[in-house]
Amino acid sequence: MILIGGPCVIESKELLFEVATELVRIKNLYGIEVYFKASFDKANRTSAESFRGPGIEKGIAMLEAIREEFGLPVTTDFHTPEQIAAYGHRVDIVQIPAFLCRQTDLLVEAGKSGKIVNIKKAQFLNAEKMKFAVDKVKSTGNDQVWLTERGTLFGPSELVVDFRNIQKLGALTDHVVMDCTHSAQETQSNDGTTGGNRAYVPYFAKTAKLWGANVFFIETHPNPDLGLSDGPNMLKLSDLENLVKELL
Repeated sequence: MILIGGPCVIESKELLFEVATELVRIKNLYGIEVYFKASFDKANRTSAESFRGPGIEKGIAMLEAIREEFGLPVTTDFHTPEQIAAYGHRVDIVQIPAFLCRQTDLLVEAGKSGKIVNIKKAQFLNAEKMKFAVDKVKSTGNDQVWLTERGTLFGPSELVVDFRNIQKLGALTDHVVMDCTHSAQETQSNDGTTGGNRAYVPYFAKTAKLWGANVFFIETHPNPDLGLSDGPNMLKLSDLENLVKELL
């Protein structure tokens, strides 16, 4: 089992260290592989008024501090080829956001980084189409490609999870990631923020394991209701250990 965990967005050094401390405790207690995740920039927030993060230079430096202090490999989203060219070598997994999973230049630059490339399947694509994204990365000679399931749009606003996608993605990679938290999003809201229901997170994780997922992407926060991004679908940090135990 591999866990990718951390808060949705980098809010502060204190938050990152609090979450990393718990991730290390769980890692050591249960002997699992853990990657630390947080975004330096939430570039696709619903409202221009929403908090986006500290920016790439400060954010990457804070992630490197997590690696140095806690020994956890780190990952974050990249949005442009230029960002990957300048900063991709400073993380352990280059993550491609779902809405950008078909961007050829972005995928090729990610492959050139030589790092693991985790591509999130877009909400508007079927799983088989991810073959072309994989091929773009592998065209660089980099075959370290992971694929993430994070739900499918059903109409303009409903996000549903078709767990058959786990096996379809598994035909393309040895590492199928279940994004348990973004799959719990409610994509439309009236207040300029994305809603969600974190109660679904354990069920998505356990069902995905039955279908063959071997990596679990779980955003977590000590107090999700006060989180500055995706609070409604982040798992409470104190609930993470129980979910890990159930998955094991």
